[in-house]
Amino acid sequence: MPEKATRERARRDKRQGKAASTQAGEFVREEMHHIREGKHGARSTKQAIAIALSKARRSGVKLAPPRRGAKRSTKQSAKYARRAGAHGARRPSPRRSRAVRRALRREGHRAASRKALARQARTAARRRSGRARSASAARAARTKGPRVRRAAARKAARTRRRAAS
Repeated sequence: MPEKATRERARRDKRQGKAASTQAGEFVREEMHHIREGKHGARSTKQAIAIALSKARRSGVKLAPPRRGAKRSTKQSAKYARRAGAHGARRPSPRRSRAVRRALRREGHRAASRKALARQARTAARRRSGRARSASAARAARTKGPRVRRAAARKAARTRRRAAS
């Protein structure tokens, strides 16, 4: 069950007109915190993100279905999670959640390390074209607001300077 503050932050993102992936990002953030504080582990960063996305769908975030290349079971799981999100919270099965928690407790905590997250972000970005990355950056800029946009512009200029030298 996601924390109330996480659901609230996701709702605020939705009100501000931010993308579903940004709203889901709040759940990913919470999941990483859980792993870091030792609540449970994860086999890989990808698994940790998948758990968070499932929680987001169950909380009503309208995420797009998994891509065409995804496993059939992944697509099915996402479908169930989305349907559960549409119906509102039902009480989870205690036996099942206990089993899941025990299985995840046996996993390591490296999946949420800065190094692992950076590696995951890099490989995910590498799979996308430059045009796609640029388009999503432009979309993000539209919902940023003047102060955050100015900081982002400064950072971009600094990056360009570093790349030039």
